[in-house]
Amino acid sequence: MERHRKQLASTLVLASALIAAAATFLLPPSLQAQTQTQSKGVDPALLAKAKAGDAVSEYLVGGAYFYGNGVPQNFAQGVVWLRKAAEQGDSNAQCDLGRAYEQGQGLPQDYVKAATWYRKAAEQGDALAQGSLGDLYNYGNGVPQDYAQAEAWYRRAAEPGRVNSPWPNGLPIAQFLLGEYYQFGGKSVPQDFAQAAAWYRKAADQGFAPAQSSLADLYTDGKGIQQDYTLAAAWYRKAADQGDAAAQVNLGGLYAEGSGLPQDYAQALAWYRKSADQGNANAQHNLGVLYNDGKGVPQDRTQAAAWYRKAAEQGDANAQFSLGQLYYNGRGVPQDYTQSMSWLRKAAEQGDARAQYNVGVLYFGGQGAPQNYAEAYFWLDLAAARSPIHDGPGLRDVMKARDAVAAKLTPEQLSKVQERAAKWFAEHSSGP
Repeated sequence: MERHRKQLASTLVLASALIAAAATFLLPPSLQAQTQTQSKGVDPALLAKAKAGDAVSEYLVGGAYFYGNGVPQNFAQGVVWLRKAAEQGDSNAQCDLGRAYEQGQGLPQDYVKAATWYRKAAEQGDALAQGSLGDLYNYGNGVPQDYAQAEAWYRRAAEPGRVNSPWPNGLPIAQFLLGEYYQFGGKSVPQDFAQAAAWYRKAADQGFAPAQSSLADLYTDGKGIQQDYTLAAAWYRKAADQGDAAAQVNLGGLYAEGSGLPQDYAQALAWYRKSADQGNANAQHNLGVLYNDGKGVPQDRTQAAAWYRKAAEQGDANAQFSLGQLYYNGRGVPQDYTQSMSWLRKAAEQGDARAQYNVGVLYFGGQGAPQNYAEAYFWLDLAAARSPIHDGPGLRDVMKARDAVAAKLTPEQLSKVQERAAKWFAEHSSGP
């Protein structure tokens, strides 16, 4: 089974969406209490104090409306009260007002104003505001993109030892983002897996599911820490139990492989399904593999095709290849060389060597498309450069097929197609 990998090297996922999620999940104690009581309407005494100009009360009333705590959610009404408190210097209100501007909730979206209010709160030591300001610098929203500034604000938010803070051990999302900075490198810090593991652990120990999943990835690969599948499984399970789709598919993978856990295809199936039901393409493909092979479930290639299709339509190259194979062989779907060529080519264009080989063979035989020796050579040449192919023919077989096709081409045709292949390699040098 191919294990799911988060592809975050070029773009950090999480940022504003998870900062906002952290804000609602990790509310300050005062708002947590109000959420738990779920009173109907704002407490009259609290409202009276807010109307009298008490900043903390203004913030609590504004937060109640903004988050819908005890009253119907009303962003506009929430912003009115949050602004009153923010203008009096309340850091919590300043942070929430910044978020309102960032998300365009209750007022027009304005990243510049979001940065202004986040900065006011951040300079008072508000961890969530510091993380949010770092996020704006990371993406260049409302401020010039500056990874060093983003890192600096993330680092301040991640620091432990805060007094009277909802995050005495540091803001977990900031710790997670610092872990990503170190894991992938290339921004403001060099790649350093040991540092990545250290920061992920800080957030993971606070129960932050994405960090638990990422720490498990490092244990699986033995990067920055000693490889340990048992610990990887334990961390994946912590994240998976919180509904983290990446952790669920990876935990399923460990069950399927028997790595760190007893091999158990039924458990693999269960975890793949949890992830697949959330739309995770890797899990959908892996679920299709189990149905195709009859592992953990009675063999059902119709179900396999259905799950492959869900993943293939999301652009998953493995699923596109697998679905193309089913169409070629008429398993679980009617035999259809045109459909087979269509799905195999999608995978081939993403650099899947198995698909490239099969596309070349189809063009050579005129199956699913008119016979075309130049196209056949092109795709076989790409496949040969990536051989030996996992779960496919070896280099000798691929080269033999390619050379057989070359004999069908004129020297001029061969030169042109080789030039085309060289151009493809140049354009896809960072591909799979």
